[in-house]
Amino acid sequence: MLARHETAEEMIVRPLTRKAPGGDRVAEGRMEEENEAKEVLAKLEKMDVDSAEFTSTFQEFRQSVLEHAAAEERDEFPLLRQNTDADALVKARDRVKRAEAMAPTHPHPSAKTTAANYVAGPFAAMLDRAKDAFSSSGS
Repeated sequence: MLARHETAEEMIVRPLTRKAPGGDRVAEGRMEEENEAKEVLAKLEKMDVDSAEFTSTFQEFRQSVLEHAAAEERDEFPLLRQNTDADALVKARDRVKRAEAMAPTHPHPSAKTTAANYVAGPFAAMLDRAKDAFSSSGS
């Protein structure tokens, strides 16, 4: 769910942020955090959930996700509210929901940019959903 949410933000929210004065710096900060999160999520997916390594990695990851959300609330969202009209924000919210529904279900650390999410995202999402279906079928 987090991988899908962050992909949607990278595709919809970050371009809006970049349009605001000082938005490039803010968007880049959030993209760096999200790219680090993709790396950790991919690592966590490969770990034994009962291992001490998983527990400690997950605890660190949890803290970084909370810090990322706080940075969005403190730096990005006020910037968007000040520099984006209300109608555009509502449309962006709806686009984020649609993007989440179509985004890959697993982290893809190689998709480090908005453009990479648009180019590789649909194919990655199709492969992820096939993998998920195969895994849930007990095969």
